[in-house]
Amino acid sequence: MGQLDAFSLDGRVALVPGGAGAIGSAMAEALAAAGARVAVADRTCRMCDDVVGRVERVGSEAIGIAADMTVEADCDRMVAETIERFGRIDIVVNAVGGGAGKVLHPAETYPRADWDWIMELNVRSTLLATQSAARAMISAGRGGSVLNISSVRANLGINAGYSAYVAAKGAISSLTRQWATEWAKYGIRVNAIMPTFVDTPQVASLLADPTFKAGVVDRIPLGRVGETRDLVGAAIFLVSDASSFVTGQILGIDGGLTATQ
Repeated sequence: MGQLDAFSLDGRVALVPGGAGAIGSAMAEALAAAGARVAVADRTCRMCDDVVGRVERVGSEAIGIAADMTVEADCDRMVAETIERFGRIDIVVNAVGGGAGKVLHPAETYPRADWDWIMELNVRSTLLATQSAARAMISAGRGGSVLNISSVRANLGINAGYSAYVAAKGAISSLTRQWATEWAKYGIRVNAIMPTFVDTPQVASLLADPTFKAGVVDRIPLGRVGETRDLVGAAIFLVSDASSFVTGQILGIDGGLTATQ
């Protein structure tokens, strides 16, 4: 076996909640290119159809599943449909989340409704989807790998009204470490990536402001914001056997931003 064979996902089945989004779809396509069969889950099947086609064009199999990751019954059904189609689940990549630039408020007046929405979108969606998948992995007894998506904002404050978002991403980082600790005995590894701004439709409104974008880029040593292609290499590493002794880790993908703080 060659050194690069450890990065192969041949024979694995990956579930990508939020797989129709910009980051989730990039993850789904990369997982497929590495050999995995992929279940793409999002709020409607229509949202998944394009991603399923992209996965199939790289030569793998895919299924689209309509599910709301903030609803426990939907998460359980998502996992059941994945297993019914592919017979197993080996990998979960939690790509639901975001909302960073949509609800910015002063910390002292942050409204409950917007706080709850950010927590539902980022924390509850990751919690419920992962719990459902982990139960299936534990029952199957083959181990597995979970990849969460945190943010540099889990570690760094910003003077821009991000109270709910930084709290949510801080929770994702903490859950990553906690799950890694609890599920190691089942052979389930749990890691996270921690990007800075990634150029997706979710943050387009922020990056459209030249002053804001210049402020972001000026703080990043590599001199640009991230792109979805910057995330997939780390993801493949963390869900493959190449990282078989890595768990509970949160890998910054930030162009050097956190190194300067």
